[in-house]
Amino acid sequence: MEKYVIRGGKPLVGDVNIGGAKNAAVAILPATILAGGKCLIENLPCISDVMASLQILSELGASIRMVSRSTYEIDTSHLDSTEVSNELSRQMRASYYFLGALLGRFGSGQVAMPGGCNLGPRPIDQHLKAFTAFGAEDSVEYGQIHVRSEHLVGGHVFFDTVSVGATMNAMLAAVLAEGTTILENVAREPHIVDLANFLNMMGADVHGAGTDVIKIHGVKEMHGCNYSIIPDQIEAGSYMVAAAITKGDITLHNVIPKHMEPITAKLRAAGCEVEEFDDALRITRTGELKPLKLKTMPHPGFPTDMQPLMTALLTLAKGTSIVTEGIWENRFRYVDELIHMGANIQVDGQVAVIEGVKELHPAPRRTDLRAGAAMVMAALAANGVSEVDETIHIERGYENIVEKLQALGADIRRVEIPANAVSRAI
Repeated sequence: MEKYVIRGGKPLVGDVNIGGAKNAAVAILPATILAGGKCLIENLPCISDVMASLQILSELGASIRMVSRSTYEIDTSHLDSTEVSNELSRQMRASYYFLGALLGRFGSGQVAMPGGCNLGPRPIDQHLKAFTAFGAEDSVEYGQIHVRSEHLVGGHVFFDTVSVGATMNAMLAAVLAEGTTILENVAREPHIVDLANFLNMMGADVHGAGTDVIKIHGVKEMHGCNYSIIPDQIEAGSYMVAAAITKGDITLHNVIPKHMEPITAKLRAAGCEVEEFDDALRITRTGELKPLKLKTMPHPGFPTDMQPLMTALLTLAKGTSIVTEGIWENRFRYVDELIHMGANIQVDGQVAVIEGVKELHPAPRRTDLRAGAAMVMAALAANGVSEVDETIHIERGYENIVEKLQALGADIRRVEIPANAVSRAI
């Protein structure tokens, strides 16, 4: 195990290159199964969830060739299994995308119940609802989800809740189904559009991604293609917060400013300056942080993945901020850690009331948290040495975070936790 040791209290200044979108990559990689041929995927982030997805594809029988650190050639012509190993599928939530892809191509798929961060219940009932509408049967035994169908037929699905995962999984299963599929009350995030664009590049017929209704005309077969994944909205937003919380000046490259609008609007309201370019953003802060009212919502609302980072930022705002979590029920578990650093936060259910303080104090101790990136940002603002554990959760979504922060002037390093210290903590 490792921890980050961070000496904060200095502005971050410089340029950072944003990697490919994790939430797009973990759906696009299973989607290569539908090609039954070679796909060249560019701008893949080098993070643990992507590596796990590539390993799953390899174990299913795909041939994988690394072209560069962020580019892989994947040949799914000769897959010989439709069962994802229990160990790998439990490493990440997004393993369930293999269900839709395997069902779409082979009429059968098996995956363990999803893992990932503990943000509360992650039911897959809406995924199964879509598969059932296409004529599939499902069963859950000993933590394994098995879906099967002799013949997939397009159907009409109205999702009970807006779900990114269910929307993407339904798209994966429907593109090779016979006839027309209509999906209503779907998610509209940028990675939904990215998946649709990738599927269409492989020969699918998907329309409406980015709106609340997606229409899919089933095709008989698909083919390989070359595709570059969009930049990661959340990674970009995290470095924007890094500039804001340290009174820094950071220019982000390889971003799509349109995708950043919900985050940009809130940071401007908090007193930051944001300049937009074709594929770059520059964020600076010189004055005091202003308090905000913020509620996470499905796109184009404020993204839930940014909520912990914004909460960390607002602990230093002059006044009272109110943050409401509208997506996940356990997303305020990290607040106690911020309180230990001197933050003044009261949580009532899904609402956090934040009274801004003048400064945060370093936290030189072990923490067990999921919102690790928020704690990293808080540590960068604190004047002293902090330690952040559970780095595996951070590196599931952030490529080279230590190296990128160091390039911006942060005093941060990885330190191995001795085995005896781990055993004592357990």
